[in-house]
Amino acid sequence: MTASAQVSADAPRIEAPIGADSAARVLGRWTAAQFARPRLLKGLQARLAALPATPAWDLREAQQIDHLGAQLLWDHWGRRWPEALAASPSQRALIERVAAHAAPAPARPRRTLAGEFLALGAWVLHGAHELRLFLMLVGQLALDLLRLARAPARGPWRDVSGHLFRIGATALPITALVGFLIGVVLAYLTAQQLRTFGADAYIVNILGIALIRELGPMLAAILIAGRSGSAITAQIGVMRVTEELDAMRVMGIPHGFRLVMPRVLALAVAMPLISTWTTLCSLAGGMLAADLALGIGPVYFFNALPGAVPLGNLTLALGKSFVFGILIALVGCHYGLRVKPDTQSLGRGTTASVVTAITVVILVDALFAILFQTVGL
Repeated sequence: MTASAQVSADAPRIEAPIGADSAARVLGRWTAAQFARPRLLKGLQARLAALPATPAWDLREAQQIDHLGAQLLWDHWGRRWPEALAASPSQRALIERVAAHAAPAPARPRRTLAGEFLALGAWVLHGAHELRLFLMLVGQLALDLLRLARAPARGPWRDVSGHLFRIGATALPITALVGFLIGVVLAYLTAQQLRTFGADAYIVNILGIALIRELGPMLAAILIAGRSGSAITAQIGVMRVTEELDAMRVMGIPHGFRLVMPRVLALAVAMPLISTWTTLCSLAGGMLAADLALGIGPVYFFNALPGAVPLGNLTLALGKSFVFGILIALVGCHYGLRVKPDTQSLGRGTTASVVTAITVVILVDALFAILFQTVGL
């Protein structure tokens, strides 16, 4: 017998009753090893559901039935014995054990208006609690900065320099690549519209304002939030899992001064620099695309860019990047300190950190756009 024939012979299957007096026959191996095969269990359940209602069952020709197979049959019978059952003593004993220990499926809770209202209230209270903890973290950061100002020589500058390198220098390749490609895409899309109206020269104005004022800082902040914000949460979260945070508390080492403040200072310094780097790479990509699509050379681009983009846009972009860096670091540290000592909480905290940081960056950018809508335009 070939291997395929052996597998088909062992496969659990059912032969439907031929007449009114015949019984449904259970064949093959009704075991967990067989049900683990891809799509076999779903097919067998569909076959059981398609069977005509029959009061008689014959299990004697089944090669093997374990508890999983007996449970499947018992559920199909509606958790009661069929009118006629032909089975060996061991099979009947197995089904009797399943029937004695099988528990009914729990009823799904009904959704009520009061329940939905209470769930909304719980969600609001949870959000208020998280906001309270975040504000406490901001207040602790302010106190730590005052302590640093009083004794700068005792500050954790080695930690700040290390975070500057990991957050800033190592992020330059990916921000350059993404920024360059965004500049190319934006320039090509803009060139198609400007060519229609014969306003090719205005591509410098559009790219300059869009990249320097908005897309450069926003793109850099989103990349850093996904790259470094998650890393901050994961680093502090692992310290919680390995009980390093508890050890620091026992030794009297403040978490805010040695963990939060160095990361905030590093991101506050690095974000404006990364934003400027990303913007320059985006302008380089836009310049290349403008030369290829519209024939506007780099010399004209360089000469026209200072007049097209007032200095206020660059100041606003650097200010936004500074705020973005502080917020990303605070969000990452907040969720890192909230991690519980288990790996599942670490995964949830890292995911929530990235989502929250990106959302906060977009909200703050919209607030800057509303407050400074007349600056640099």
